[in-house]
Amino acid sequence: MSMFWIHLKKEMLEAARSYKWIWVPAVFLLLGVMQPVMMYYLPDILMMSGDLPPEAAALIKVPPPEEILASTLSQFSTIGLLVLVLSGMNTVAGERSNGTAELVLPRMSSVLPMMIAKWTAMMSLLIVSFVLGYAGSAYYTSQLIGALEWGPMLRAGVFYVAWLAWIVTLVLPLGAVLRGPAAAFIALGTAAALTMLASLLPSHLLWSPGRLSAIATEWLTGGDPSAWAPAVSAICLMALSTAAAALLLKRRPLSPQV
Repeated sequence: MSMFWIHLKKEMLEAARSYKWIWVPAVFLLLGVMQPVMMYYLPDILMMSGDLPPEAAALIKVPPPEEILASTLSQFSTIGLLVLVLSGMNTVAGERSNGTAELVLPRMSSVLPMMIAKWTAMMSLLIVSFVLGYAGSAYYTSQLIGALEWGPMLRAGVFYVAWLAWIVTLVLPLGAVLRGPAAAFIALGTAAALTMLASLLPSHLLWSPGRLSAIATEWLTGGDPSAWAPAVSAICLMALSTAAAALLLKRRPLSPQV
């Protein structure tokens, strides 16, 4: 346990020195606030631009609060996810490329505490960033557009965090065998593929963690989907990914030459 806390402090300090605790939450907060503000003032912006007749601009209606929050999650699915993966792509790959792994690993009886510490630091940054952006979106949505139901909103947030978490966790085992940019690219590609397959084959992939983002949206828009199987799959995938990253890093501490 002491090794876990030592490595966790190291990861937190490195994240602070690279300003991840500033720019990653700032991106999520900006994405969360921009969506309700932009949708609320969109008719006025179109009328002021002069490119759209006032009659046509008047037909544009502001969506309900739940749809605004769902569109915020879609922003997190693109720009937000990209920022998270890029911020974590060198968490393991950087240890190998700068030679730290070669020096540290022979002195450790187990790599698993170090890998769990890295995962914990990544999840801490993810949760703080998401909560800040999600809360900002909910606040401005309720102030500008209308009240939100807290129960569905909180459930949607929990399952959406699980969706982000398993994708970001994929960077760990991939970074143990690949360089950082390659690990980030493959993690994003895997997430996109599983999410697409879950939408194309919903009856065959009820267990897929790729369904979690769609489930979160359904919670917001009044649905009541079954989400426990995808959530359990996501948790199992995160545990397997973390263990695989520890095993792979122990076997391949050096960065690949190609």
